[in-house]
Amino acid sequence: MPVTPLDPKTALIVIDLQKGVPAVALESFGAIVERTVELARAFRQRGLPVVLVNVTGAAPGRTDAGPFTLPTSPDWADLVPELEQQPSDLTITKQRVGAFLGTSLDSDLRERGVTQIVLTGVATGRGVEATARSAHDLGYNITFAVDAMTDRDPDTHRYWVERIFPSIGETGTTGDIIALLNCEARA
Repeated sequence: MPVTPLDPKTALIVIDLQKGVPAVALESFGAIVERTVELARAFRQRGLPVVLVNVTGAAPGRTDAGPFTLPTSPDWADLVPELEQQPSDLTITKQRVGAFLGTSLDSDLRERGVTQIVLTGVATGRGVEATARSAHDLGYNITFAVDAMTDRDPDTHRYWVERIFPSIGETGTTGDIIALLNCEARA
């Protein structure tokens, strides 16, 4: 479903744009950060919430893939400085794939009257998807900034963007979302 007007209380949620992520070989990481910065600036200009999410641990439990190995550099979980973190930004640190489970994200958004979220970040088929599923279950309207997210595998990214995300929200580009924000600022 293409992007329609945003709710008056929409939050930008940025998933795992942190220093340790480029180390896991995401070729398009720089472009994803640039587009997310554009969105964050637009949201901040309009006084809308910006939520910066980082991951510092892995969920418990066994998988066939074995334990999830986290980077070892001391600053791997730090948000990338290009995000220009502001005191007004909400910071959520998670130890799960999605940003809602085990964090205060839902209550923080509800406290601010948020009814819709715009999602960016990495990885499309992990952190972004898990956050979106929880948001959908919790009743939020969801917009995916599809050119501001990526995955290790381009086919995985394309699958989620083309096949799954349209069934739980709206999809559009950074430009589409900023154009909507600009229209609503003039109204």
